[in-house]
Amino acid sequence: MIKLDILSDPICPWCYIGKANLERALEKVGDHPFEIEWHPFQLNPNMPAGGVDRRTYLETKFGGQEGAVKAYLPVAQHAEKAGLKINFEGIQVTPNTLDAHRLIHWAGLEGKQTAMVAALFRAYFVDDRNIGDHETLADIAGEVGLDREMIACLLASDADLEDIKSRDAHSREMGVSAVPTFIVDNRHVVPGAQPPELWVSVIEEIQRLAKAQDA
Repeated sequence: MIKLDILSDPICPWCYIGKANLERALEKVGDHPFEIEWHPFQLNPNMPAGGVDRRTYLETKFGGQEGAVKAYLPVAQHAEKAGLKINFEGIQVTPNTLDAHRLIHWAGLEGKQTAMVAALFRAYFVDDRNIGDHETLADIAGEVGLDREMIACLLASDADLEDIKSRDAHSREMGVSAVPTFIVDNRHVVPGAQPPELWVSVIEEIQRLAKAQDA
């Protein structure tokens, strides 16, 4: 197996698209070589704990409503191409995602990390759920198959907060400035939401090299 580390944030639309494109490639190839692990990277590490109003956030970030619409047009186009529907109009809050990253980490300990990432993407981009809210996160944990009450207790504590912050900071120190970022076999960096065709070619090359080594 080849390690595929993915740096991502559950409120990043390009990460949502990148995941969908990767999965389409994996489905096409079938017996893929990847062992996938998700890693924390906050788009907004200084976001207030309670998040901010979505419209205010977008207009501040992109210089007004027109700038926000222009910035998200290619996102909508690529999401549609990836087979995703994003309910941008339904999103009310841009949350702080530190606790969502803690949830992804805990899901990984239970072998449910990718399922949790998928659930958080859907909660935020499709179902308009505030994934910065502890009750919402505990509910999502239960839906994925984790112990809801245990997760609620963990969220109410400082468990793994500093670990998540440290891992995020380490990625920035290593030069990561945007997500998604994919790291293949601890050596090769694949930035951005690449199309399925690129991933198919990457997998086929890995398989070709593996066969050559076994020959």
